[in-house]
Amino acid sequence: MDTPTAKPFPTEIPFLHELGVEFLGMADGRAQVALTLEPRHMNSWHVAHGGVVMTLLDVVMSMAGRSLDAEARGGVTIEMKTSFMEPGGRVGSRIVAKGHAFHRSTSMCFCEGELWNDDRMVAKSMGTFKFMKRAAPRA
Repeated sequence: MDTPTAKPFPTEIPFLHELGVEFLGMADGRAQVALTLEPRHMNSWHVAHGGVVMTLLDVVMSMAGRSLDAEARGGVTIEMKTSFMEPGGRVGSRIVAKGHAFHRSTSMCFCEGELWNDDRMVAKSMGTFKFMKRAAPRA
C-alpha cells in the first residue's frame, strides 16, 4: 500500500483528532495512518513520545483487523507488545504507521504494525484485538 492522501476516519475518535492523526486508508486486512510531529508530540529528549508511537500502532492494527470484519465491529486491544528500534522522529517529521491483520477468528484478530519515519522503520508491534459491537452511550 503506497502512502495515500488523508481522508475522513470511518469512525470519529476524538483523541486521534486531538493528536492530529491522518487516516490514509484501510482495506483487505491492511491500514495506514500518519502524523506530522509537532512540539506537543515530543518527550523530554525532543523526539516523538513513546505514547504517541504506541497510539498510532494500536489504532492502525485495530483498523487493519476491522477491515476484515463484515459487520465492521470495533476492535478493542486485548494485548500489545512494541519494540522501539530508534527514536520516532523530531518536530516536522511525518511518521506513517502501517498495520496488517495476519490471522482472524470469529471474535479475535491478530495483527502486526510498523511505524516508519521516511525509509526507516522505527518501531514494530504485535497485537491481539477482540471484535465488539458498540454499546449504547451511557446517559
